[in-house]
Amino acid sequence: MLTDTKLRTLKPREKVYRVADTNGLCIEVRPTGAKLWRYRYRHAGKPSMAALGEYPTMSLAEARSERDQARAQVKEGLNLAHVAKAERAARMERASNTFASVALEFLAKREKEGMGMDSVERGRRLVEKDLASICNLPVAEVSATMLLAALRKMEKRGIVESAHRARGLAGQVFRYAIATGRAERNPAADLIGALERPKTKHFASIILPSKIGELLRSIYNYQGSLVTIAALKLAPMVFVRPGELRYAEWSEINLDEAVWDIPAEKMKMKQPHLVPLSDQAVSILRELHLLTGGGKYVFPGVRSMRRPISENTVNAALRYMGYDSDTMTGHGFRAMARTVLDEELGFPVDHIEHQLAHAVKDANGRAYNRTSHLPARRKMMQAWADYLDSLRVGAKVIQLERESA
Repeated sequence: MLTDTKLRTLKPREKVYRVADTNGLCIEVRPTGAKLWRYRYRHAGKPSMAALGEYPTMSLAEARSERDQARAQVKEGLNLAHVAKAERAARMERASNTFASVALEFLAKREKEGMGMDSVERGRRLVEKDLASICNLPVAEVSATMLLAALRKMEKRGIVESAHRARGLAGQVFRYAIATGRAERNPAADLIGALERPKTKHFASIILPSKIGELLRSIYNYQGSLVTIAALKLAPMVFVRPGELRYAEWSEINLDEAVWDIPAEKMKMKQPHLVPLSDQAVSILRELHLLTGGGKYVFPGVRSMRRPISENTVNAALRYMGYDSDTMTGHGFRAMARTVLDEELGFPVDHIEHQLAHAVKDANGRAYNRTSHLPARRKMMQAWADYLDSLRVGAKVIQLERESA
């Protein structure tokens, strides 16, 4: 029988040799000095041997415990070689099914189902950057404590709303992992109420006509890339969501008919949307077409024509011009149009709401389709562009009479 003292005194020889313990356990000493635990057994009448571990990483007591488990499996008729193979396969499967791989698989599935590209990109960024500490862990082994630690770091950075968004995304990933047989529980559900409550914050916007004029003059004097300048000029005219502007494709725009037809999969409400283009918008786009018309995106990124400008391009330009996040954002052009078109120019609210692609319904409760009030909306968009031009050059603006719905 082996003892710790005897194990320490075993010296390597020219050839491999083994020293027995009890009940099939032995230590194998190699010429390199490595000492490996082995369990000798018989299966179906044939002698065989199983590797248990290495001494001293695995102690004598631990080796005997492993041997006892192996003996019990042999008595049950199991082939230890097959058991070891299955365990290795299970370990490899757990290692390959990391939180990151499952999350990216889930997001790719959602993208095919119609999730907006902006949301998909934001989700990938949350996974790869903010949840990086759990990315390489098997999804089945991520605990609520591990996830909370990652979310707490986001809280400390002051991005509480993003932390809540990350917890929500993690919950969706875990539910997907459970449905596909790669996890048994959703630790994100244990964290409901564990994070700080985000403060309600509306997108900053400028709605005072004189200040809008100042902003437009800053935009037209901005010395950035031609693509960014075009995006800045067009953003207040079309007042679509920032993601819809970023991902605009030339195939969606008909300059001759002055209309931008945005497909449903790019819209928040998952309904196709028509944006009538003013003369000014068409002029900006025709000029830009000479630069980017050979590619897919109207506003391609600096590094690759195959990707649109980044999510922060417009906001970064606004910051450079001196407008902080509490004063104006890319999303704020929507609030600007919504407020001024109603309160200053007197256009019907339902026309404005429909142009904003909000969930507007008629008197019978039916949702308007994308062509609802199109002629009126076309006039409104042209009047809006003319109004913006007048503010930019500082001309006196005559308020329009409110149209009837």
